[in-house]
Amino acid sequence: MTPTVEELVEQVRPVDRTAYAQARERHAGLAKPPGSLGRLEDLGARLAAIAHRCPPPVPSSPALVVAAADHGVHAQGVSDWPQEVTAAMVATVVSGGAAVNAIARTVGAQVVVVDVGTLRLGPVPDGVRDERVRSATRDLAVEPAMTLDECRTAIRAGARVAAELIDGGTDLLVTGEVGIGNTTASAALFAAFTGADPADVTGKGANLDDGRTAHKVDVVRTALARHAAAGRSGPLETLASLGGLEHAALVGVMLAGAAARIPVVVDGVVTGAAALAAVALAPEVAGYLVAGHTSAEPGGRRLPDRLGEPALLDLSLRLGEGTGALLAVPLVQAAARVLTDMATLADVTRAPSTLPGPGAVDAAIAAPAPLRGGEACRGRS
Repeated sequence: MTPTVEELVEQVRPVDRTAYAQARERHAGLAKPPGSLGRLEDLGARLAAIAHRCPPPVPSSPALVVAAADHGVHAQGVSDWPQEVTAAMVATVVSGGAAVNAIARTVGAQVVVVDVGTLRLGPVPDGVRDERVRSATRDLAVEPAMTLDECRTAIRAGARVAAELIDGGTDLLVTGEVGIGNTTASAALFAAFTGADPADVTGKGANLDDGRTAHKVDVVRTALARHAAAGRSGPLETLASLGGLEHAALVGVMLAGAAARIPVVVDGVVTGAAALAAVALAPEVAGYLVAGHTSAEPGGRRLPDRLGEPALLDLSLRLGEGTGALLAVPLVQAAARVLTDMATLADVTRAPSTLPGPGAVDAAIAAPAPLRGGEACRGRS
């Protein structure tokens, strides 16, 4: 039976600071100048803290969870795109034709698509995990996007998917999403959880230009004012009021990953907004989250500061889907493998030298080795 949200929060334990210190000490003794691998050393120590062991295990079975949902705030005219695009993108991902599929194949990651709230009509497409709570959220500018029960149900759905993946051998969770209108909801969550001005965390999202951005900012301000007037500012209430069903499902993925001591790679602004909600619910979750990349969206650029660690990559990505997080997977694997596979300075200094000494070199010059067999004939007329 899937745990309740409260039970999921209770299952999250702090990362192991002793293992972190052991990893830092081990790095200092590896066959390299101390600190010469830069932030890769920091990441390796964090992975040791997550796993509660040093060296940490090298992740070999990454899985990307793509949570899909639609948003009632679309009615406010915040997007250039019709909501039917969400269903079309879900179909593209499960058919293997999206950008995220190409990158997943490159890094060897499994892709799991979970419908938690699309406006899909008809049967569930083959390859889609059906966890739909409702058909899209309500318009967050007018009323709470979700009820508390709907939000809890979506969180538990994400946790259930993650737990099943972990039981099946997944040792690195990666987060992604699809959903028209979700950058508006994400900006509202960033503003609510960080106290930032909406203009500083709202970008153009999937729109072709910034023509709608000022309007998006106004919609976010309206939503925040409505939410403040309701007087319910707890993390779960904030997520339900301003977020999307995919945000809630990704919160569940992060809680389940942290409870199982599995690192979770966060993608861009949408999954970053979910990360803020997860950390607000369970502050210790932050130790298990790895910011995969710095999103080109203004809100996403604030996430590394909130997690206390810089993002691993900055490629000016803003596609979403999990693309940036997947690109960071090899870095996570390399950070763990360095701690596992590298020789120590003590190993190197104990090993007999294979280089010839000065005396051997002098002797070779004075008496060069004779040519062998047919080699003696080469180059002669």
